[in-house]
Amino acid sequence: MRRLRLQFVEPGRVRVLEESAPEPVAGQVLVEADFSAISPGTEMLVYRGQWPAELSRDSTIAALSGTFAYPVSYGYACVGRIIAVGQDVSDDWLNRRVFGFQPHQSHFCADLDVLQPIPDDINDHTALFLASMETAVNLLLDGGPLIGEQVVVFGQGIIGLLTTALLARFPLAALRTVERFPKRRTASQQCGATGCYAPDDADLLQTLGASAGQGGKADLIYELSGNPKALAAALSLSRFSGRVVIGSWYGSKPVELDLGSFFHRGRVALVSSQVSSLAPELTGRWHKSRRLQLSWDMLRLIKPAVFITQTFAFDEAARAYDLIDRSPDQTIQVIFDYRL
Repeated sequence: MRRLRLQFVEPGRVRVLEESAPEPVAGQVLVEADFSAISPGTEMLVYRGQWPAELSRDSTIAALSGTFAYPVSYGYACVGRIIAVGQDVSDDWLNRRVFGFQPHQSHFCADLDVLQPIPDDINDHTALFLASMETAVNLLLDGGPLIGEQVVVFGQGIIGLLTTALLARFPLAALRTVERFPKRRTASQQCGATGCYAPDDADLLQTLGASAGQGGKADLIYELSGNPKALAAALSLSRFSGRVVIGSWYGSKPVELDLGSFFHRGRVALVSSQVSSLAPELTGRWHKSRRLQLSWDMLRLIKPAVFITQTFAFDEAARAYDLIDRSPDQTIQVIFDYRL
């Protein structure tokens, strides 16, 4: 049996390799992928060569161990079916649908304990969003939105949209979003944002009362755009003792902040949020399996498959990444269909 596997070869170039498919050893299963989803944030840093050279890919995911170095395989949202089992694995697992935190590839072997069985009432396209939804859930856990708060979300890519959709279920005073692309602003309003602004929209500053050195009216702000300049704008909207949750990974892109004016006296909190771990203050009650179960529940509620904007055959991978890189205004969630 042969498999296809995606490699990032150098900045701006990917290729699809054909090689022998792996065989499951004891305790493993072989999964044939039907779909995988591109992470337009993290993967584009890999595509553009903008990751920190010393950083590991992800020490918490077995399939992503090791450091970033070309050529590299990456990705973490695969949906497929178990087509073979290794020794000590029951045949009852055959044909089961599963989600895997795996790089883009047509076949992969994995231990059962790192795969997520897909509930029968969730279709494959919805299941593709499990990793993104888990990130959005983690962002809410880290931000701790409260009743009556003014909340702003910078960036309405797929993580921003899912975060907005979850926040819209809270009894907030207002939920405003900031996004430069009209397609995503429309989707943001459909998710429940009470207002969505372009970054240069003067109405945003007027509404939240931001003025130099005085802070603004936002209690909680999420920076999810991946643009370091957005973090400075987020800080300018925070009121006294506000929280700015940074879910963006900037990679090697430099970040310049004014921490010498309102930030210092305003006791503004900068909170790092990353889905590989849970905040220490939550781990007495929360763990990854509970967060994943909640993510499945939120997928049922939000039904994010409507955010899929393009579907590519796997052998068209170069076109898919080029589209996201050059025309992000046309995309929200791009996926691969291995059956095409």
